Amino acid sequence: MTSQIIATPPSVSWAQRSARVFLTFNVECEKPDIKIEKKAVIFKGICTPDQKLHEVVISLYADIDPDKSAYTNKGRLIEVVLTKEKTDLPFWPALTSDKKKHHWLKVDFNRWQDEDESGDEMADMNDMFASKLGDFGDENEKDDSSAEEEDLPDIE
Repeated sequence: MTSQIIATPPSVSWAQRSARVFLTFNVECEKPDIKIEKKAVIFKGICTPDQKLHEVVISLYADIDPDKSAYTNKGRLIEVVLTKEKTDLPFWPALTSDKKKHHWLKVDFNRWQDEDESGDEMADMNDMFASKLGDFGDENEKDDSSAEEEDLPDIE
């Protein structure tokens, strides 16, 4: 008798902007297999600490540009930025094309932006990939706020 490994979907949170969709796979996975396609995002990986297989295929509401989309593994989670193919369309009413309520999918309210809000999307992209690129130039800078003491009069 063979035992079959049953894959469960990872916890996923999502948010969107006019030109981008942000996905966060809330799992610790050392070597995830992530495929970003025009109409779907596919995630598969053995995740720690329980060595559990997580797998999900997210059929997207609208097309994205896979060449302008990317992901970064931050250790405790994996962040994905999808670039919408058509930015002139209104905001997506749902992440998935089936428009079902999935138990593993939640809205990321910290990143969410309504259609009528304006924001700097490049700042979000830079924040996301800053840890991947590293903090260049910060090594030689030091915090002088505590090192420099002001000349204060003696307390009597």
